[in-house]
Amino acid sequence: MKSEATPEATDLAAEHLGDVISPISSGRVPRHVAVIMDGNGRWATQRGLPRRAGHRAGTENIRRVIERFADHGVRYVTLYGFSTENWTRPENEIRAIMRLLGYFLRREVNNLHRNNVHLRLLGHLEHLPKHLQRRVLEAIELTSNNDGLTLNIAFSYGGRDELVMAVRRLIEEGVPADEVDEQCIAHRLYTAGSPDPDLIIRTGGETRISNFLLWQSAYAELYFTDAYWPDFGREDIDIALAEYGRRKRRFGGLSDTDPL
Repeated sequence: MKSEATPEATDLAAEHLGDVISPISSGRVPRHVAVIMDGNGRWATQRGLPRRAGHRAGTENIRRVIERFADHGVRYVTLYGFSTENWTRPENEIRAIMRLLGYFLRREVNNLHRNNVHLRLLGHLEHLPKHLQRRVLEAIELTSNNDGLTLNIAFSYGGRDELVMAVRRLIEEGVPADEVDEQCIAHRLYTAGSPDPDLIIRTGGETRISNFLLWQSAYAELYFTDAYWPDFGREDIDIALAEYGRRKRRFGGLSDTDPL
């Protein structure tokens, strides 16, 4: 039998959560958070539901997550929605995911626009069905002048593929080899115009980055949680940001307090 929490236990839990969240208030908030939204299928399986129900529940969670990050002052959020490798999944699951992208855009684009969110797609738009391509382009155009939070949706996206595409652009543009540097490559990635992620979160219990933002994640802090994406809520976000706030970012160097 599940025991009821006593008032003392509730107070202790609240006190502990306050300790966990406190680093956020110190101003150590990531400018850019990227999320690998994993666990939709397992969330559904645990409940005896088809996998598409998990993807639907995951889609419903996007607004809540974006709002919570915005509450804390995060300026860029990148969500990994569908990878280049995901095209190998069963056809019925792929169709369901495509429908959900259309559903998300129909339901959320006006809300995003009202809240000054700038929407971008990272990945191969041309791989999507024609009607979905039009809907994506309309959403991007509608929000193109917004200067609030930037929401990047990585869809039909792969980190290695992104690097290959950047190299192809360099060759097509005739950039001399001795002029190629990190900035040349960064400016030809899908994420051009967004800073590199400070924090990458993966839900669902796996501890790998699965071909996501390979170039951009060179010095990102990584955070893994067992929570499935549909269950990843406000408290989970607060804890992840608090953990980020406690870490020391050295970018390959040493801080003044590090021992020599």
